[in-house]
Amino acid sequence: MSGPTACLSSAGERRCPSAGSPCARGRSSIGARPERPRPAFRPAGAADVGALTDVERAASIAALGHVFPPSEYPYPTDTVRQRWVEALADPEVAVEVLDDEEHPGLVVAFVAFDEAEVRHLGVHPRYWRRGHARKALGVATSRMVDPRLWVLERNHRARSMYEHLGWAPTGRSRPAEFPPFPVEVELAYRR
Repeated sequence: MSGPTACLSSAGERRCPSAGSPCARGRSSIGARPERPRPAFRPAGAADVGALTDVERAASIAALGHVFPPSEYPYPTDTVRQRWVEALADPEVAVEVLDDEEHPGLVVAFVAFDEAEVRHLGVHPRYWRRGHARKALGVATSRMVDPRLWVLERNHRARSMYEHLGWAPTGRSRPAEFPPFPVEVELAYRR
């Protein structure tokens, strides 16, 4: 059997010729629309600086308000924007972004890394819990040697995710770059 009736017997019963067929995934192949490819991370460019800054700001405020209360420590938008300009200009740093599935060009996640360190990872809060951070880490670690990263000690959401994905504390710590200079801990990826 082939074509749109491949999943139906002559009696109209479902019969799936392969596990990957549309009806095996709970959809009939009759009149089915072809699936769109899932978006992939792409290299960021200078045109993405504003989006990178916006996504990082939204994620930081949502996840770290208890560490950096906005009323006491306004988000350093200009400093972060300049850091993205510098990261994109650095040939040692790869910056990859993920666009929204429905709106190409709308950046929803990013990862910046060099040979050994994940420097920045962020997902816009509206896109949390969709696997984007996991994908971003996969993109980065596949191109790194002995991957490491720094995370705020009190960033419980991120630390929990990292540890679930195989990252472990190295025992090293340092103050963060922005006031009130909370503690960051280093994690290493255990393949």
